[in-house]
Amino acid sequence: MRQTRAVFRLLSLLVATAILATAAEAADKIPATSNSTKAVGFFMEGRKLVDDLRLTDAIPYFQKALKEDGNFALAHLFMAQAAPIAKTFFEEMHKAEETSAGTSHGEQLMIKGFIAGVNARPGVQLELYQELAKEYPDDERAQMLVGTAYFAQQEYTEAVDHLKKAVDTAPGFAPAYNQLGYAYRALERYDEAEATFKKYTELLPTDPNPFDSYAELLLKIGRFDESAAQYQKALAVNPHFANSFTGIAACMMYQNRHVDALAEIQKEIDAARNPGETRLALFTRAVVYMDEGKSDMAMKEINRECAIAEKLKDAGSMSGDRFMIATILLEEGKSDEAMAEFKRSNDIVQESSLAADVKAANALFHHANVARVMIQKGDLASARTETDALRQEAEKRQSRNQMRLAHELSGLIALEQKDYAGAITELKQANQQDPRVLYNIALASQASGKTDDARSYAKAAAKFYGLPFMNYACVRTKAEKLLAAL
Repeated sequence: MRQTRAVFRLLSLLVATAILATAAEAADKIPATSNSTKAVGFFMEGRKLVDDLRLTDAIPYFQKALKEDGNFALAHLFMAQAAPIAKTFFEEMHKAEETSAGTSHGEQLMIKGFIAGVNARPGVQLELYQELAKEYPDDERAQMLVGTAYFAQQEYTEAVDHLKKAVDTAPGFAPAYNQLGYAYRALERYDEAEATFKKYTELLPTDPNPFDSYAELLLKIGRFDESAAQYQKALAVNPHFANSFTGIAACMMYQNRHVDALAEIQKEIDAARNPGETRLALFTRAVVYMDEGKSDMAMKEINRECAIAEKLKDAGSMSGDRFMIATILLEEGKSDEAMAEFKRSNDIVQESSLAADVKAANALFHHANVARVMIQKGDLASARTETDALRQEAEKRQSRNQMRLAHELSGLIALEQKDYAGAITELKQANQQDPRVLYNIALASQASGKTDDARSYAKAAAKFYGLPFMNYACVRTKAEKLLAAL
C-alpha cells in the first residue's frame, strides 16, 4: 500500500474521541477541554462523523469549533485526522500539540500517542495508550484506542481483547464494532467478522461506512458480487463516499474487468469534493493500470496526483508520489531511475518545514528503499548495510513493523544468494499482510522443493483481494501464474 495513504487510513482508525467532562460530568470518561460550550457542540457533531469515517463531512464542524476556540486541542487533532491533504494534516497535528498544555492528562496522552505513531514510534504510542486506558478503564474509546494500536502492529489477538472490552463497556458504540470486524478478518475468523460487521450495519443503518466495511470483508473472501452490492448500499446512503467507488473498482479489477473498473473510478473523480478525494481516485486508477500490466499509464496517473500536491505545496504528498513512481520504476527493472526518485522523495521531506521527527521517520524508510534498489542491482553488501541501519533504528523505536521490514529485506538478500531456507525463515518474520512477501515465500519454497508450501503461499498472494494498493498490483498476475504452474 502506498506509504502516505496507508498512514492516513490507519490514523483514521487510531484517533480516539472524547466526551466533554463539563457536559457529561463523568469522571470515568476522557474529558475534552474547551473554553466554549458552543465549540464543544460543533466538535461533538464532527466527532460523530469521524466515528463513521465521514471525514470530509466532519471538516466544517471542526472549523466552526476552532473559530469559537482556536486553542481547542482535540478539535485540532480531529481536524488533522479529517484533513484531505498531508500539509493540513501536519499543521493541525502540531497545533494540537502546541495547545495541549492546558488540557487534561488524558487528552495529553491521546495527543502524544497520536504523534508517536506518526513519527514511527509504535512502542511509545502503545505505552501511552495503555496508560490512557489504565487511567480511564471504563472509557470505551480508550479501550478502542489501545486495540487499534495493537492492530497497527499486527497483534490481532490483543487487538480483539481490547476491542471486545470497548463493545462490552458500551454495546451501542458502533466504531468499536468496525475495528473489531477488521481484527477478526485479519485472524481469518471470517464468520465472526461477518457477524460483527452485520451488527455494525444494524447500529448505523443510515451511515455509509458500515456497508463499506462489510463490503470490504466480502471483497477479501472473494464474494465480489455481494461485495459490490454492499458498496452500492453505502453509495445509496452517501453518493460522495469515495471509498466505496474504490471498492467497487476493486471487485471489477479482481474479475479482470479493468475497463469497467476504470469507468467506476471516473465516477469517483466526478464526485470528488476536494483534492484529497481526487488524489485517491487517481491513485486507484494507477493501481488498476498497474494490475493490468500498463505501468506507463500508472505512472501518468501518479504524475497527475503529484501535480495536485505541487500546486498545494504539500511536501508530504509530493514525497509519497515520488515514492510511488520509484516503486513502479523498480518493478520495471529501472534501478537507477528508481534510486533517483527514492532520493527525491526523501529530499522533499528533508528540505521541507515538516517536524524533525517526521524527517527522521522518513529517513528510516529511505534505508529500506535504498536496500531494495541495491538488491535489484546485485550490490548485496550495500543492501545489507542499509538493512542493518534500518534494523538498529527499528529496535530503538520498538517498531515491530519496521523490524518486519528489515526481515523482508534480509529475506530478499538471502533469496538472491539462493539461500532458500534462510530466505523462508526471514520472510516468514516479515509482514504477512503484504502480498509481495507472500509471493517471495512461494518462490523460495518452490526453489527449495517445498511444493505444498509454495502452492499455499502463491494462492495467498494471488487471492489477497485487498483494496487497491500498488504492492498487490505488482505481484497479483505473477502469483496467479506461479499458482497455475504449481
